[in-house]
Amino acid sequence: MPLNERDRIEILMMIGVGDRMRTQQEVCRLFHEMHPDREPVSQSTVSRIERKYRELGHVRDAPRQGRPKTNENVQQDVILSALENPHCTVRQVSRDLNIGKSSVSNIFKKVKYHPYRVRLIHELAEDDFDRRTEFCEYMMDHNNQNNGFIANILFSDEATFFLNGHVNRQNTRYWSQENPHWMQEYHTQHPQKLIMNLCVTLWTHCIIPYVFKCIYEVCKLSNETGNVAPDLATLRRRDLEGR
Repeated sequence: MPLNERDRIEILMMIGVGDRMRTQQEVCRLFHEMHPDREPVSQSTVSRIERKYRELGHVRDAPRQGRPKTNENVQQDVILSALENPHCTVRQVSRDLNIGKSSVSNIFKKVKYHPYRVRLIHELAEDDFDRRTEFCEYMMDHNNQNNGFIANILFSDEATFFLNGHVNRQNTRYWSQENPHWMQEYHTQHPQKLIMNLCVTLWTHCIIPYVFKCIYEVCKLSNETGNVAPDLATLRRRDLEGR
């Protein structure tokens, strides 16, 4: 247990003055006799306390360096920062208020603030609802005509990497005590992006992934799988001609 200011003053009194001064070893023994339940002090500690008193005239702790300790006013400032800008980060609040990041996180946790993520949803056009209905009817009709239709579908998906600062939901937060159900629409097409397409064939309960640079190169799949999949190039051409 560290010594407080009162303990240091007591040690100074034990040292004494004039011709009634005790040695450092005697002071350590006397302090231990008066406080047997505490950790004994060392002679170097007694020497350091005596030297500090002679040089500074007191035995108080020096002012601590670094950021101030969190108090009620700081807590209110942190909450106010989140109210004024719900999208702020812990790092920003820490820098603006000159307090530690761990203190900011603890305050948010104490007042039950949670960093909710944005939910990205596709932007829908007016005719999208009719097209969805038509697709469902198409799938139901073909499945009724052929029970194995669903099992032989070629599914595809794509991962898009935007180059012009598009919303990154991993780095976007909304600080709030309740879920704001924050959503943002985004376009399916973008002028600056990189697309990696992933095609997965479901054939006799086997999953075979293929990655392509462009969706139009998916026609290579028919050759790489030994013509197990249909001629996708032909299907793509028919689809374009039908539009």
